[in-house]
Formats: sequence, structure tokens, C-alpha cells
Amino acid sequence: MTMPDPLAAAKATHVRPGSTQAVRRTLPEETPVAMVYDGTTLAVMMATPAHIDDFAVGFSLTEGVVTDQGQIASCDIVSHDQGIEARMWLTEDRAEALSARRRTLAGPVGCGLCGIDSLAEAARSLPDLHGRGPVLGVDEITGATESLRDWQPLHDQSHAVHAAGFLLPGHGVVLAREDVGRHNALDKLIGAMARQGLDAGQGAFVLTSRVSVEMVQKCAMAGGAILIAVSAPTAHALRLAQGAGITVAAFARGEGFDLFCHPERLKAEVSDVA
Repeated sequence: MTMPDPLAAAKATHVRPGSTQAVRRTLPEETPVAMVYDGTTLAVMMATPAHIDDFAVGFSLTEGVVTDQGQIASCDIVSHDQGIEARMWLTEDRAEALSARRRTLAGPVGCGLCGIDSLAEAARSLPDLHGRGPVLGVDEITGATESLRDWQPLHDQSHAVHAAGFLLPGHGVVLAREDVGRHNALDKLIGAMARQGLDAGQGAFVLTSRVSVEMVQKCAMAGGAILIAVSAPTAHALRLAQGAGITVAAFARGEGFDLFCHPERLKAEVSDVA
């Protein structure tokens, strides 16, 4: 069966005071995607049905199911009437990790922590990224989200999806992925980077969303030391980023940004950052 289209058309009525107008809108699809490891479903996520192979690899890496894409022996993407299965077979040494990272509930678009078996899993320790990562210029950070706009064809048509991009110093955004779920977009990006041999520690992640706990966790698990976002971080996410050694630049919207922690990765004298 062929993969479903990531976009769909819909009729609507545009209403203004004193007038109405029939319009057609382009909407993003969201489809159940089952992450199946060694014949067992570990998670079911609602996602845009595009780049599912990248999603499978990225989800596996950021959730700690594998530590290297080479530990996924094979991956088949199978489409059904009910949704999509990413059927992965792992190398033998990852059987214990498969059990430890089990999830049993569907994850809705707005939440990246739904279905985790224990609070300990939600508060898992993160890699220490102090002393790692590049140094970026002010202009590179202020222009990051605008550079990401060139990589958002689904957003241009639907205005209803998030994007995550990878910025390389001196090159701008070199790769991006989109999805109705901000966590899914980042997982897809991380998976695409792993498959293309891009090292997250050499650049920065750029997000169209807020910086939440799970976004910091996924960034850290991928080895990314810089997060640039168009919106704000949560307080808990900022504490995690501070502890993990991740630079957070938020409200990056073309004219400036707020630098919340780890200013040592900025090519400027910034002394007022905690």
C-alpha cells in the first residue's frame, strides 16, 4: 500500500463582520505511526506521514532505544488503512534497552512524554555537553529562524506544522524536517542527520516551537549543544539545558534573541547571562 499524502484539501467558510466567503484550505494529515521493535509495538505517535524512515531512526536515538543507527539491523515502513508501522529489528545487544524504554500509550501531538512507564524515565539523566559545540555569531543566531523558513513547504501550504532545522556555522540551515508534532519534527531531523552522517555537535538545532523539557532531552541525546527557538523555554527545560551544558537562544525572530544560558558559544562579550 502506498504512503498517504501528508496534505489534504478542505472546504471552509471565511467569515468577517458583514460578509462570508467560500474558501479552500490545505491541511496537514496526522496518522498513527507505530514504532515496532523486534515484533513488539513500543509507541504509537500521531505524526505527519512523511519521512517516516527518518522519524523511526530519530525516535530510536532520542528515546535511548539505540545509541547508534547501526544498532537498527533493518527497518521496513509498512502502510495500513489504520496507520503506518515502522518495523525495526535490533541487534542483540539492544534487547535490554528495548525493555527499559517501553512505552504503552499513544502520544498525542501536543505531548512528548505521554505513556512513559515511570517518572524516573521522564527525569532520565542526559549527556554532559559542557565544552562541546561550535561558537556562533550574533547574526547567525538572529537569522536562524528566517533561514529555516526556506525549508518549510508543508507550512507554506497548510500553516499548521512545526519544523526543526540543523544550522551549520557559515552555511545556515542545511537540513530540516516538518511535522504536526514539534517533537516528531525534531526526531525526523535527528534521524535524517544520522542517516546522512551529520554530527549534531558541529552546529545548532533551530525550532519553530517553544523549548520544552522533551526538546532539550532529544537535543542532548543527539549531542546537540545549541538550541535556537522562535518561542520561549519552560523553566524546567531551562534548568535541564543549564545542567546539560546546552546553550538556549529563544525568541529568535530576526531582530534579536534572548540568550538564557551558556553564553560561551556566542561570538560576543555577554556578561549578564546566568
